[in-house]
Amino acid sequence: MMTEPMRYSGVNHVALVARDMAETVDFYTNVLEMPLVKTIDLPNGRGQHFFFDCGGGGSIAFFWFPNAPEAAPGVASMHPDYQKVGSQTAHASMNHLAINIPLEKFDEYADRLRKKGVSLRVLNHEDSDRHGSDEVTPLTWIRSMYFRDPNGIHMELAALTRDYRPSDVAHDPVNAKGERVPLNALGKVPA
Repeated sequence: MMTEPMRYSGVNHVALVARDMAETVDFYTNVLEMPLVKTIDLPNGRGQHFFFDCGGGGSIAFFWFPNAPEAAPGVASMHPDYQKVGSQTAHASMNHLAINIPLEKFDEYADRLRKKGVSLRVLNHEDSDRHGSDEVTPLTWIRSMYFRDPNGIHMELAALTRDYRPSDVAHDPVNAKGERVPLNALGKVPA
């Protein structure tokens, strides 16, 4: 019996690492005119994760890590043992590539990948202090499965559980010194 091929609906987000989140917010919202649609303060002072709408349901996302290495062209990828040493990567690096999948197919696709020998880490990200959990709750805004491709690229298949809302933009970005910069000081963000 042949099974239906996995369905994809484009790139969910590309996650990059910013040297200065406030400068990044200013550029993407005011220069490129991409709406800021989601802000996350990572738990325990681990940094920030902000998302900009780049159309067609896709986002460009940036991490800011307080102790990220400086840009290292040609030497920048997530450590293979990210659960032990952390997931931060250098400035100007690609942290991971996320691709949209249908929410109703999430568990099926996870099972299919596991059956093909792919080692997965599945997290359900919430609007709370927890960065991710194994359970889906009313606070879950996205379900994610993480794995590596054969080249060592950190990948994510992601399924949004709801649309972004104005309340998702709730954190002021930090500058390169780690100081918070009020969003309203950056001009047109958020509306």
